[in-house]
Amino acid sequence: MHGVSYLYMIDAFKACSLPPFIPVQEQIEPDPEFPTVKFPNPEEGKSALDLSIKTANENGSTIILANDPDADRLAVAEKQPGDEWKVFTGNETGGLFGWWLWHRYRARNPNADAANVYMIASTVSSKILKSIAQKEGFNFVETLTGFKWMANKGHELMLEGKTVLFAFEEAIGFMCGTLVLDKDGVNAAVKFAELAAYLQTKGLTVNQQLNKIYDEYGYHVSRNSYYICYSQPTITAMFDRIRNYDGSNMYPKTCGLFAITDIRDLTTGYDSSTPDKKAILPTSSSCQMITFNFENGCVATLRTSGTEPKVKYYTEMCGKPGQTDWVALDAELEQLVACMVDEFMQPLKNNLVPRRD
Repeated sequence: MHGVSYLYMIDAFKACSLPPFIPVQEQIEPDPEFPTVKFPNPEEGKSALDLSIKTANENGSTIILANDPDADRLAVAEKQPGDEWKVFTGNETGGLFGWWLWHRYRARNPNADAANVYMIASTVSSKILKSIAQKEGFNFVETLTGFKWMANKGHELMLEGKTVLFAFEEAIGFMCGTLVLDKDGVNAAVKFAELAAYLQTKGLTVNQQLNKIYDEYGYHVSRNSYYICYSQPTITAMFDRIRNYDGSNMYPKTCGLFAITDIRDLTTGYDSSTPDKKAILPTSSSCQMITFNFENGCVATLRTSGTEPKVKYYTEMCGKPGQTDWVALDAELEQLVACMVDEFMQPLKNNLVPRRD
């Protein structure tokens, strides 16, 4: 996407004996003006892939792999029946990678002890790896947001003789293996191409495989977005209101009709779920981050961005293996998100600017 990955992607596909991909000619050359997109980040929405979709349709391609300009992130899309395109979220792609890398590892190492194998995700990312790990017997580790935390945890585990297969964050950042201890969009693109090629031999689309993963490990649906706020005092007041919602130092017990079972505040270090009420993950008073665990199984986090004037929210509903009422789970999460935004973020009162898709 007007960045640096094109030549590296050519070499990577050759090295892995994959057939040549079809590039988007208008976006091959690096260009700091990014003339063909509103915003050069495929994480920001489907519009960033307009030229990719056009090129794919013209060439009969069914899979799109898109790197951001510095090639450390990967967006994936697949053509669906009816000629619609599904752009997979970072959480969905993370679940697909988790399944694929475990499948490959187990096939190549059938007698290896799963207890020595690890996957990692940031605390605001999907818990799908945790669900897969619980059933397959390997380990799942959660860290703070950012690959400095995940990669350092991976390095620490490697020094202990452990095998780290995968780490990811919902913001389409993926670390497949440990050759590069950071998110790497080129490596991830090749690994996803291998996954898609394998599924084709089984007569499956990528989206069909994602649904098979949900059938086996439980349906996981996320709703993540953000609001822009340029006023630091407004942001501070928003989070302080949550901390004193039911009185001094009393966090909310409900959000509308939804009961809250536990709250973790990584700004203050409070965690209602631990015996000593202290958070296990590292804390920082310089940024805002509160996580709510709801009685219905939803996990929701509100946090500020470390680099942009954004207040972000991350939510996920996790179904049980074999649970089939996915539409009901979708609807319940939508209702909860709307309630959380209105009650805890108060966009109108705080003059928050919504994300533009």
